[in-house]
Amino acid sequence: MVNLNLIVIKTDKLQEQSEFYSDLGFQFDYHRHGNGPYHYASIGGNAVLEIYPLPKGVITPDHTTRLGFIVENLNLTIQHLTHKGIKIISEPAQTEWGYTAIVQDFDGRKIELTEEKNK
Repeated sequence: MVNLNLIVIKTDKLQEQSEFYSDLGFQFDYHRHGNGPYHYASIGGNAVLEIYPLPKGVITPDHTTRLGFIVENLNLTIQHLTHKGIKIISEPAQTEWGYTAIVQDFDGRKIELTEEKNK
């Protein structure tokens, strides 16, 4: 069995992206390793989400990567994101994978949000 433990996205909108992913429930620490760039790294949880600045010479962030996260209350999350002006690609709906919606982060990545199943 393999478990995912790290996701790294690169952006030219560090602050906006950290706020967006914080709105999904992530908590971040802003730091750097040695002489590397300052970046955001999530704390807590099973997997670490890191938000790095774009590498030198790269002017456009990747927007083709699709990410998916489990949230506690999908309707409340979507309502909060809507009030912040976040683009909602598909409204919450029951699917074969659960109660799910798709939103877009500030780089244009599609982010699939699925409500946590009752424990």
